[in-house]
Amino acid sequence: MAARLHDDVLGVRTQRTHGCRRRQPPGPSPARADVRQRHHRQARPPNIARYIFLDPGAHDFFVDWDAAGIATAALLRAEVGREPRDRALRELVGELSTLSPEFRSQWAAHDVLMRHDGIKRLQHPDVGRLELTFQSLDLPLSGRAVHDLIVYTAEPGTTSEDRLKLLASWAATQSRATQPTRHSPQRGPL
Repeated sequence: MAARLHDDVLGVRTQRTHGCRRRQPPGPSPARADVRQRHHRQARPPNIARYIFLDPGAHDFFVDWDAAGIATAALLRAEVGREPRDRALRELVGELSTLSPEFRSQWAAHDVLMRHDGIKRLQHPDVGRLELTFQSLDLPLSGRAVHDLIVYTAEPGTTSEDRLKLLASWAATQSRATQPTRHSPQRGPL
């Protein structure tokens, strides 16, 4: 994987996380562009569990929404097992249980799963279908929180690789466009 990281990584982010409560870190990321746009109206920071179970657009974004929902509910259940006294986590499970019949069904299955690698199939509204391989690494911190390093790559030479590079170039262009321009300092009379 190290060689692929060096050659193929278009954007790597670390984030403090508790499983499915992961929040979007600042800065551009081509794989998150659509999710971030959908959540700009929310008062709370976006997270993947809310997006999958509460946003109707997630059914279009995830090619295999059922697999995404199953994996997300199983990861949340694993997190509840690791952090049974975490109030925010309990509130998230309660919110999803109240508002999403799909989540209630998955939660009732009692599946527990923490995946550290796999394939995500996404239908991005601007570039179309993406098939991305992911790998994650939990980097422990104090207080039982972790930094979760997740790397998404596309197989070299595929349409997904071309589309991911296009998204990365758009994200970089947007990032530069939103940064303040630097002007040379104004000099007064000598």
